[in-house]
Amino acid sequence: MRWLVGWSSTATGSSFLDDGGGWRYDVQPMGGQLLWDGPDPLWAVGDWRPDEIRLVQIAPAIRLAVFGCCGASDEQLRAGLKSARGGAVRHLTAWSGSYTVVAQVDRRTTVVGDLAGARPVFHTPWAGGTAYSTAALPLADLVEAQLDVSQLAAVLACPESPEAVGDRTPYTGVCRMPPGHALILREGAREITGYEPRASLAVSAPELDAETALRGVRDALIDSVRARLAAPRHAPLVEQRDPGPVPGMGPYERRAQRGPAPGLGADLSGGPASGTLALLAAGLPGMPGTPLGLGSGEGERLLAVTFNDLASQSTPARAAELERAHSLAESPRLHHVVVAAHEEGLPYADLDGAPLTDEPGPSLVSAARHRIRLSAGSADHLVGAGAREVLDAHPARLADLLLDRRRRHLVRPVTALARTSGSARSMLVPWTVYRAARKLARTDYRTGIQSVADLLIDDPAYTPAGPAPAVRASLAAMTWARPGAAARWLTGEALADVSIRLMSVADRVPSSARPGELRAAAALARRAADHRVLEQAAELRGQRLHVPFLDNAVVRACRALPEALRVQPGARVAVLRAVLDGAGIRELPAGFGAPSIGVQASAARTGLRVAVDDVLDLFERPLLADAGLVDARVVREALHAVAAGASVPLAGFADLVSAEMWLRRLLARRGSCWTGEKAPRQRAVAGGIQKRLSSLP
Repeated sequence: MRWLVGWSSTATGSSFLDDGGGWRYDVQPMGGQLLWDGPDPLWAVGDWRPDEIRLVQIAPAIRLAVFGCCGASDEQLRAGLKSARGGAVRHLTAWSGSYTVVAQVDRRTTVVGDLAGARPVFHTPWAGGTAYSTAALPLADLVEAQLDVSQLAAVLACPESPEAVGDRTPYTGVCRMPPGHALILREGAREITGYEPRASLAVSAPELDAETALRGVRDALIDSVRARLAAPRHAPLVEQRDPGPVPGMGPYERRAQRGPAPGLGADLSGGPASGTLALLAAGLPGMPGTPLGLGSGEGERLLAVTFNDLASQSTPARAAELERAHSLAESPRLHHVVVAAHEEGLPYADLDGAPLTDEPGPSLVSAARHRIRLSAGSADHLVGAGAREVLDAHPARLADLLLDRRRRHLVRPVTALARTSGSARSMLVPWTVYRAARKLARTDYRTGIQSVADLLIDDPAYTPAGPAPAVRASLAAMTWARPGAAARWLTGEALADVSIRLMSVADRVPSSARPGELRAAAALARRAADHRVLEQAAELRGQRLHVPFLDNAVVRACRALPEALRVQPGARVAVLRAVLDGAGIRELPAGFGAPSIGVQASAARTGLRVAVDDVLDLFERPLLADAGLVDARVVREALHAVAAGASVPLAGFADLVSAEMWLRRLLARRGSCWTGEKAPRQRAVAGGIQKRLSSLP
């Protein structure tokens, strides 16, 4: 795991001493690289590459640090620092790539987060000032924080509702900065401010025309991929030669032992997002890889990885995806590798092998599945995560169209939903969807939040009736907030605590009076946070996962797409086709962008049934029950029902199992992230329910 950490403190009550010849710190991160000293120091910790940390200084106390992949030149960084001296920070997020910026002007330190939340910033009061980091666990160690059980309850009860979680983390006192904001520190004083322009609460902002917006998405995505192509190539410090068959070692173990291949690679699942990135990376001028996908020569081939799940039931949709992947891989600049896996590649496999991550997330249950795929990937690997959240229209955006009095734009999306139902009641679907959108448009924020608070107490398992799963999902999403799939298994006390929290924040002014914008931003933040968990759990040593769709420039360009275009069926595929067409890539396989219905759900259901005994053992004496969050008996009954073939929400199990796994890893952890004369005496969450750990089987 890689993270940066620093603090801003007053002259009194600080944790550092000036010995006359320089700065000496009583507390410092274990293995940290000091980037600048003084009363407001900054460290980089972990396996950062040399080109991932860029420093620019124009005066002794005026400097800028950029962490990650940034497409800006040194001259652009200096110009950005000069502009930041006056307090402006939005221009620091306009460069291509994915990065975190720390700017220091005298005693004012500004830490800029990203728009999606894939690169979060955390902060906590400490030593009379404020400490900040891009990881929550080191700050929890620093202040010896305890577990925030109410935050875990909120994440399980309402995972897509920022109102329930707020700025809290699983560690008491450690807070998360919201996406699209900057943390400004002045001699220990803390201020959080948004850097995106605020839209009117009464009317929507002026929209770009469709052609201009599509051109903006195309340019942003191409620049994002080009930033990765222009970055230096890295080769992991492991032996790349395949030793051949080894007794007792399968293909996956041999690939994992070799580590990722040098150069740039990409996923090629057959879906439109990964296919677009692979074709862009292979078609743009640059240095993706070698003829065997193992090097860094100019104009050579890109390593494209396709995962083939042999354990899940084969469906026509999955077979069509694999066929499209093979068709895309016929490009002469792609070196195609198919990674096949049986039961060891299913979700919920190898639960004991998952590492400790900064926070829990549903991706933990599929970490082994992703490690198998990534073991055949490259040192720099492109993935298409986040495309659905930034390009697709959240169902609640239909209410935004009604608020703008644009009813005619609802015709095509509600008609498409009616076609998916495939039942005799399909004629009623357009009217049902329209009524739900109209109800949401007429419901104010306060009433909407209070209604979900009441729903948590009365019926946390409520789902709207509908003739098809897609219709039911759309109807359930047309609310200001809603309970999560795991809420049905939480205790009454935990649900009551979350309900009280929602009631207390219902009177606050929301960041947007438009439910579609608010829900879409929340869904994107959750997706970005879960991808961050996946990176920490599945990324191989020396490997970097690049997610261009979560870059600031791409997110900002996608938000500029007209609502009328975004809500149309097939809008995401149409946008990606326009991007490829603008890049000169026009020959696409038949069925490019066709929906793969139920592929992930089928794999999750199969994996849960195969691993049901291991999951039952996990919930025999769960720590979540000791914390008062779940009733272990009810969860075990639901697991037995899944094993018997009953229809149970799979997303709820992913949330529960990942939270339980994460708790066990956290409490079994040894050591701390800090060293020094006044380093914390105990690590984070060193008390409380940890006493139960010694009695676990």
